[in-house]
Amino acid sequence: MPLIHKEGKDTIIFASKEDHATPSKVELPEPEPSPGLLLSNGEINWNCPCLGGMATGPCGLEFREAFSCYHYSTADPKGAECYEAFKTMQTCMVQYPALYGRKGESLEDFDDEGDPMDEHKKDIEAESKVSHLESKVKEVPPPSIEKGIKRTDVTNSLASE
Repeated sequence: MPLIHKEGKDTIIFASKEDHATPSKVELPEPEPSPGLLLSNGEINWNCPCLGGMATGPCGLEFREAFSCYHYSTADPKGAECYEAFKTMQTCMVQYPALYGRKGESLEDFDDEGDPMDEHKKDIEAESKVSHLESKVKEVPPPSIEKGIKRTDVTNSLASE
């Protein structure tokens, strides 16, 4: 039988060779599975390592609002009503490029051009204009070979020389 001695908050157990010779009778409970992104009640697990600390950073509140909006969205397409929440989150994240920048980018790669969504809108508009022009090009018939070319008789011009 081991000797047990308590000192304050600590318990000291002295075990003999005989104590170690017998197999342990302690049964450990089955480990609980980690909940992942969603808890069993369907709520978002903000402590999930899969979120990479986004829920607790300087833009954590904005991230949680945007992510919640998307997760609970019933719109078609999903998250269509969350544009403003994601825009607010993006605006916050632009203020912390060292934390929220893309991997491999240096701080010099970031610029302060105002609303980050404006550049995205400009890209979409430019793509729209290009596709509009491409459709117009398809409508124009190719020029005829006959137009603008003056026919000459090569044999007559060679004979006169």
